[in-house]
Amino acid sequence: MEASHFLQSRRFATALPHHRHMHAHKLRRSSIVAVLSTPADVINIEADKSSIRPADGAAEKKIVYNDNWFDKLAIDHLSQNVQAASGLRNSKSGFESLVEAASAASRNFNPEKQREIVVQALEGAFPRPILSLIKALLPESKLAREYFAVFTTIFFAWLVGPCEVRESEFNGSKEKNVVHIPKCRFLEETNCVGMCINMCKMPSQSFIKDTMGMPVNMVPNFDDMSCQMIFGEEPPELLNDPALKQPCFKLCKVKQRHNNCSS
Repeated sequence: MEASHFLQSRRFATALPHHRHMHAHKLRRSSIVAVLSTPADVINIEADKSSIRPADGAAEKKIVYNDNWFDKLAIDHLSQNVQAASGLRNSKSGFESLVEAASAASRNFNPEKQREIVVQALEGAFPRPILSLIKALLPESKLAREYFAVFTTIFFAWLVGPCEVRESEFNGSKEKNVVHIPKCRFLEETNCVGMCINMCKMPSQSFIKDTMGMPVNMVPNFDDMSCQMIFGEEPPELLNDPALKQPCFKLCKVKQRHNNCSS
């Protein structure tokens, strides 16, 4: 795709001098016919054209989040729990503090320990009695799978970004048990495949299954930074998970210190 875009750009550049006056004349006569706006809480800002794929596969636009009071409270709560679990403190605030807490754990511990830290942080962030109650009241069923999907889109957009419930075929019938994340906030900010796997995907799958009895398979797409959370589906074995076979982004800072940041 990049090669064809380059060739098209060269042809356009070659033809440009022959049509310069005609284009200038058309530009003077052009007018604005419409203005599109986005919701106030999420604003899309176009990325620098010289870096169309800032994370060697990321989207062309970077999302800037205007977190509300609940988002800020949740972000700070999780960040503090990650810092407590790792023993590595930072003085940053907001989502930057959470990213720094995860990055510090990634820099200082091996993948297995990173996953343990996140599980410990999640256990500290969510009261055990509430998790046990959810597990007792919502044994795995169609209702439970769809409930988990809806709950995720409402209460965890501050962590993964805007997301939506999608339908899938489960055991021969249609269910709305999939959460589609068009562009994961955590992956975009950390810019690291290894951190996605070890600080999010793997520990989250384990935590949700162990504490609430709900299997979930998180399927990240490192080409566009999207992700699917499929509730009710068991994730692949660690050695067979396609996510672990993905190379990291060229601009990954962890990769610059280690040959392989995901294992």
